[in-house]
Amino acid sequence: MKIVAIIPARYGSSRFPGKPLADICGKPMIWWVYEQAKKVKRINEVYVATDDKRIESVCKGFGIKTIMTSVEHKTHLDRLYEASTKVDADFYINVNGDEPLIESSCIEDLIPDKSVDPNSSYAANGMMVLSEPIDAFDTSKIKIATDMNSYGLYLARSPIPFPKGRSDYQLKKFVGVQCFTKKALEFCGKTKRGFLESIEDIDEFRFIENGHKLLFVMTNATTLSVDTKKDLERVREIIKGKNES
Repeated sequence: MKIVAIIPARYGSSRFPGKPLADICGKPMIWWVYEQAKKVKRINEVYVATDDKRIESVCKGFGIKTIMTSVEHKTHLDRLYEASTKVDADFYINVNGDEPLIESSCIEDLIPDKSVDPNSSYAANGMMVLSEPIDAFDTSKIKIATDMNSYGLYLARSPIPFPKGRSDYQLKKFVGVQCFTKKALEFCGKTKRGFLESIEDIDEFRFIENGHKLLFVMTNATTLSVDTKKDLERVREIIKGKNES
């Protein structure tokens, strides 16, 4: 069984241009993500999928394999689909390029067991308990509601579910690690963006809106996605503290 990790990294983010190359303690952010993915023994190869020669050049300087993809992609799922047409594998593990604190154990949690058919349209996403109260109201942190079998019901930038009937529960938050078969990525690449996806601006609605099951896997993550320059400063402080300890 061949498992490939893909790290999507585009340069032209509207909120934070050049984010994958942002310096964190002397290394670009994309390097920190790559290093964690590389630690997972069951992953055969790790690639950065980018649309920008500057990112490609920096990656090559660190010996990181790259896949050049179209600048026209609207979502990371579209970029992943193109990457899957260029690199063959049974399963593709997506690790978001703005997760420099992601632990390799979280990536490993998304690798499916042998009961999952690589020829099926399998799709899974990491989730974690939301521990910081302020994150409940941070619109860059995606909240999750699942059914009894951990399949996604709804994703939102606002806190869900609302505690009207009871309050003895924990909010769950999206983690930027996913697993797809080639067939699932093909579904994404050939399916148009839906109404809810366009409203919430959450790519994974591509599955939920079209009745395609999206499994959510609980993982014990302590990660922090870098969505703003304020997030970047927090990550720098955390990594600096680890390096000094």
